Amino acid sequence: MPYSVLEFQTTPNPHAVKVVVRPSPAPTRPRSYRAPPSHADDPLAAAIMAVPGVIHLLIHDGWITVGKSPSAAWPAVRAGVRGVLESIPEGGP
Repeated sequence: MPYSVLEFQTTPNPHAVKVVVRPSPAPTRPRSYRAPPSHADDPLAAAIMAVPGVIHLLIHDGWITVGKSPSAAWPAVRAGVRGVLESIPEGGP
């Protein structure tokens, strides 16, 4: 079953958004990733980090915080993240 993106929420950091998703992407433990790749063993993180402009993630219970590079545009990053989440099965590709 693919993830459903319920909403994107702003954060105090202008280069980060909270993505509320169902089902929960972190049923066991929160996990955090930054570029360069530290996500080789996490297919969900690898898929999201492949979105152009994404530079860090925090995957938690029911939500994912996505950080982008200052030069990346939010509309493209949000569309890319939504596309990844809504096209892959729960747990990763």
